[in-house]
Amino acid sequence: MATHPKAAARRASRSPLVINISRLGRRPGSMMTLSETAPSPSRIGLDLIGIDEGAPLKLDLRIESVSEGVLVSGTVSAPTSGECARCLTRITGDVEIDLTELFAYPDSATDETTESDELGRVVDDTVDLEQPIIDAMGLALPFSPLCGPDCAGLCPQCGVPLATAEPGHHHEQIDPRWAKLSGVLDRDDK
Repeated sequence: MATHPKAAARRASRSPLVINISRLGRRPGSMMTLSETAPSPSRIGLDLIGIDEGAPLKLDLRIESVSEGVLVSGTVSAPTSGECARCLTRITGDVEIDLTELFAYPDSATDETTESDELGRVVDDTVDLEQPIIDAMGLALPFSPLCGPDCAGLCPQCGVPLATAEPGHHHEQIDPRWAKLSGVLDRDDK
């Protein structure tokens, strides 16, 4: 397939996750491997935890030509950063996903029988891995990340992290229904 040089340059500048597969060919069974690190094109994840924009995405992929398209399989890993859902402490970690995506060749039976949003497409000898990686990483990240399984959270009265508070941290609380009576006892002592 012929590609206009300016169109290829535009795609390449759009995302580091657009992979050129021109040397793969359309022979079923031909394969190439890709092991590289690419910057994350945007922040991936949830409000509490995610992969920062520009963070290194380590790609270890196998790209195979099959009769209906290109099968991309392998792993993608990246560092995560965020905050604990209970105590709001900064946390860091790593996430790794297994990726398996089929990209249909133009005018193949798969291309003609699937909706445009069901399956990726080979466009001008490239496959765009950005959306499949974003989707898989988003599902792999914890919904409520914790700094540790036994995180006690914050004190509901003063907001101090209970992990760093003194032992036995508590606040005297008077039931609002009895609050007026506590004032009576204080007056009787005088």
